[in-house]
Amino acid sequence: MAVLVDDAHWPAHGRLWAHLVSDSDLDELHAFAAAQGIPRRAFDLDHYDVPEDALARLIAAGAEHVSGHELVTRLIGSGLRVTARERRGRKDTHPAAPPETT
Repeated sequence: MAVLVDDAHWPAHGRLWAHLVSDSDLDELHAFAAAQGIPRRAFDLDHYDVPEDALARLIAAGAEHVSGHELVTRLIGSGLRVTARERRGRKDTHPAAPPETT
């Protein structure tokens, strides 16, 4: 089991954003994100969007830094990947996600 983070390449809200995922378990992902102060609202069905300035802290806490390609490959392999087709029209979060507490 591993929590993975890629490089911040996605611009939004005046910042660059990266993705934080688990390669095996959403509970592991949610626990890691909560422990690192990543708000629950940052969860998007199969990943957390995290700002570039959080990367060093997440890696220091144990997230494995990987390329975007590696992150997607491992997310697909985990069976946790939510495809673009599945994502369309869905505004909810993954049913396994805990309610936001922050």
